[in-house]
This record gives sequence, structure tokens and C-alpha cells, in this order.
Amino acid sequence: MTGSTDAAARNRRNKRRGADWETELRDELRRAGLDVERLRLTGKDDEGDLVIRLGDGRFLVIEAKNAKFEPGMFVSEALKERRNFACHRGLALDDVDSIVIVRRRGACWRDAYVLTTLERYFRLERAT
Repeated sequence: MTGSTDAAARNRRNKRRGADWETELRDELRRAGLDVERLRLTGKDDEGDLVIRLGDGRFLVIEAKNAKFEPGMFVSEALKERRNFACHRGLALDDVDSIVIVRRRGACWRDAYVLTTLERYFRLERAT
């Protein structure tokens, strides 16, 4: 029973650290002058953690991570959440972008890693 109790406590701590990271990131991005809001969980159709209104009718969905570095999994999740965000609001997918911001252990929020794909970063057309 102790093992499951320890695991539950660890999971609660990790969730709290993740939520604290989202809050810190939102607050610091606001202080930097960005129009950023926190998104709410919507079950299997999660839309990401934060969204920045870019001012030209476009949005940037952010998946914030304070976890073991798993870039492939993180980017796949962010791309799925981008589609969910656009779909739930009737937006064109081209008007919504997504990135992952991964907390860098022991570093300032400004030193976090930003992940996306080359295709999304350079807005490359998908090869057929």
C-alpha cells in the first residue's frame, strides 16, 4: 500500500509543479506585453495550456511542460491541441499555430526550450 501512496503523492506534486509552471509562464509573458490566457482542460479534446492572441486574427497555442524531456511526444500533443483549438472555435487551421515550451531545470523562465517542427516553423508546404 505504501508504494501506491508514494506514487499518488508524487503524481500530485508533479501536477502542482506543472500548474505552477503554467501560471509562472502566463504571468511572465503578460509582463513581457503579450496577450496570453490560460486554457481550460476539455477532456480528450484538450486545447493546450495557454493561448496568445497575436493581434492579426491569429493565435499561438502553447503546451507548457515541466517534465522529462520527450520532444516527439510533446510536439505531437501540441499539434493535436492546435487542431482542437481551431475546430472548437471555427477557425481556419492556418490561423492557429502551436509550440511547446519546456521548463529548463534550474534556469529562468526565459531560458526555457521552445519546440515545434521545421515544417511549422518555416511554414513549409507538405511534400506529396
